[in-house]
Amino acid sequence: MSTAATVVRPGFQWHTRGSWSAREDRRPSLVWLGLIWIGMIAGFGLDGDRFRHEVPAPGTLIYVHAAVFTVWLLILTAQVLLVVSDRVAIHRKLGWFAAAWACVMLVLGPWAAMVAKGPLPSGPGSPQFLSVQFGDISAFAVLLLWGITLRKNPAAHKRVMILATVAIVDPGYARLANHFIAEPHSTVMWFVSMFYGNVMVIALMAAWDAWRGRLMKQFAVGAVGLLSVECLQAFLYHWGPWRSFTIELLAAWGRHFG
Repeated sequence: MSTAATVVRPGFQWHTRGSWSAREDRRPSLVWLGLIWIGMIAGFGLDGDRFRHEVPAPGTLIYVHAAVFTVWLLILTAQVLLVVSDRVAIHRKLGWFAAAWACVMLVLGPWAAMVAKGPLPSGPGSPQFLSVQFGDISAFAVLLLWGITLRKNPAAHKRVMILATVAIVDPGYARLANHFIAEPHSTVMWFVSMFYGNVMVIALMAAWDAWRGRLMKQFAVGAVGLLSVECLQAFLYHWGPWRSFTIELLAAWGRHFG
């Protein structure tokens, strides 16, 4: 006799390892990669003219930051394409270079964020926007490290590594939204305008896996963790004590490194 504890909805099952061929995850990875590129190209493309005419002009560090993070997207693209083309051995070797490159990002991201701030009341140049930049790079680092530890579990590894890059995709999608609408004042609507791209990619990944009966616990934990961090980022951005703290932090940075 079946008990309530053993009844499972047809087509739904949690996995910790893929019970399907790893090849079946390859085309979906291309789709998620494509969505990441669409957000970054569209957002930064529309924002390019404003960026080039900023006063004062962006410093060299900002251009280096942009180049380093763009190379990460190229590395991720190469990694996905290597797996799709059955060159897994090269994928694994390149993976260690990718990990080293990510270490550069972990230093350059916060550094560029501190340098780019000014006495603005809101927006990416404001002190409180550090909640987004620090939160993004922290989530990226944690998910990346976890993804590396999961490399012997291909299905979980793919999903968590994609999530790691989803953690830093909001600059593109947010710029796209801000090109058409003004920055919202409410915390909820600000969250939507800032992180809708991240939420969209996560939702589509979850929906695809749920439809295919391939939902993985690692993906669920990573996705919930990332969305929780993004909720915290939105809260801090609108929280007065955080703004006061970041103003003092930037002042201390300026005294020591300015």
